[in-house]
Amino acid sequence: MSSISSAPVVPATSFADLALPAPLQAAVSDLGFETPSAIQAEAIPALLGGRDITGVAQTGTGKTAAFGLPLLAAIDPSLRQVQALVLTPTRELAMQVAEAIETFASHLPGVRVLPVYGGSPYIPQQRALREGVQVVVGTPGRIKDHIERGALVLDDIRFLVLDEADEMLRMGFAEDVEEIFGKAPARRQVALFSATMPPAIRRVADHHLVNPVEIAVARQSSTVTSVRQTYAIVPFRHKVGSLARVLATSDADAAIVFTRTRGAAEEVGSALLERGISAATISGDVAQKDREKIVERLRAGALDVLVATDVAARGLDVERIGLVVNFDVPGEPEAYVHRIGRTGRAGRTGEALTFVTPHERGKLKSIERTIRVQLEEVEIPSPRDVSAYKVARMLDAVATRRSAGRLDLYADMVRAYLAEHATDGEPTVEDAVGIGAALAALFVGDDGPRLREEQEEYERERAEARAATARRETRVAGRGERPEYGDRPHRAPRDGEARGIRRPASGTRYRVSVGHTDGVNPGGIVGALTNEGGLNGSDVGKIDIFATFSLVDISAPLDAATLDRLSRARVSGRALRIAVDGGAPDRAPRGDRGDRGDRGGYRDSERPRSARGPAHWEARSADRTARHR
Repeated sequence: MSSISSAPVVPATSFADLALPAPLQAAVSDLGFETPSAIQAEAIPALLGGRDITGVAQTGTGKTAAFGLPLLAAIDPSLRQVQALVLTPTRELAMQVAEAIETFASHLPGVRVLPVYGGSPYIPQQRALREGVQVVVGTPGRIKDHIERGALVLDDIRFLVLDEADEMLRMGFAEDVEEIFGKAPARRQVALFSATMPPAIRRVADHHLVNPVEIAVARQSSTVTSVRQTYAIVPFRHKVGSLARVLATSDADAAIVFTRTRGAAEEVGSALLERGISAATISGDVAQKDREKIVERLRAGALDVLVATDVAARGLDVERIGLVVNFDVPGEPEAYVHRIGRTGRAGRTGEALTFVTPHERGKLKSIERTIRVQLEEVEIPSPRDVSAYKVARMLDAVATRRSAGRLDLYADMVRAYLAEHATDGEPTVEDAVGIGAALAALFVGDDGPRLREEQEEYERERAEARAATARRETRVAGRGERPEYGDRPHRAPRDGEARGIRRPASGTRYRVSVGHTDGVNPGGIVGALTNEGGLNGSDVGKIDIFATFSLVDISAPLDAATLDRLSRARVSGRALRIAVDGGAPDRAPRGDRGDRGDRGGYRDSERPRSARGPAHWEARSADRTARHR
């Protein structure tokens, strides 16, 4: 067993002090990185020196650069074998980390980074692995599948990263991680990052790391005081239209719109251009020279809206930015802090607006708790609001235009029109007002029927959002605020109540071939469904875990290809084997528990997992970990 030690590190005041290889220092300079964060100042020198590290740090503290830059320094670009592997708990994080590492490798020709995760086809990933990549970033389940198929070989691994280790173990990936570590060479460098360092993570560090340097940094919790922070409830399919109306009614000189992935950034940027909004997109795919041109256009006023991912916007400092829109809720509170820091600079005020779907209020609460600020809820402008805003701006310019003179031509034409179309022969004030109103409508593009249809559609959207919010608040009021997975309080089930995650039953009920005798927990099932099946957490409803199987409600029906892919996914070492539930005979009806004891409940060995206390399962998990060492 290794011992964990702390090594004194002289804090670096700039990235130039970190002795990065020249290509990596050039990439850092391109991104505008000047002063390393706390985790970067301590982790980068240790990793460049060949040490293993454990880092207690949250997403948003700069830990991706803390391991990504040393990782790239450790590989040989001339070799086409996989030399570095990064394990992440979710596909979203895998995509973000892969994009960041690609950006850091912009001055390393020949370096290829491949993200692999569930919910996407195997064949393109296998083809990329055959062609040769140096860095693989992925979820444990899909990584393990590629290893078992022979597509991914870890014989040449030099650098191994376990990112968000506590989340990975909570989602049921412990056995997969153990197997992957077992396939890598004994001599490799390891960086383990976790938001917390509970005993289970400490055991992983003791078992897989050699005399690691232990680093811990505090999470960032302050936000810019000069920024007005607001949010709006917006159903997902109405986000683009809502964004266009927000931008159309904003007084900000320029705005930046943040999305979670580069694909979303490109889609949003294209949608804004189609609506006639001066917008551009930057992501990891945009070359540095093109990025510099886009930022310069933004500074010069030739561009008003920038759509960007978190990584691409690092180091961006443009005083014109008066509005930040979080098109997607940030995955971590720290990322929120970094995003809204793009505005409210140099003594100026700014506004940050976050789009929250009706099912994302939990993420919003997490952000508010971290930054210790309650965001103000606002309404998205309606089409009528947009028209009123544009006309008001036009009327504000009337006095200036009149004082400039040279209006004789237009005045004569208006007089002639009034005389010809006067209601009672003599032009009246009402006639003049009517003509002015028609001119204003034409100015904003309101032809009558179209604006009325847009307004009606807007009112339907708002009614839909309010109804979804009301349904959620009714559920919350009935059972108290629902914590996130892993933080849910345990209670004894009521008589006749199914055990498991209590959500409203909806959609199709599926049966999966893992139960509490396999040591499975609800988070593990949700993790498999979202990572391997491409589902969102909101698609998964009530989960009942029995002895040898579990039942899951999924809002949308799954096609044959998704069912096949999910059936091969593994949870706690067993294949999920998912199928539509047909009321199997080995499950007694809820009203007929006569064979389960005098109390009408379950025998302890048959009791669903959530009916047992957390202490029992913590002890069981520790025992399983010990047996698999």
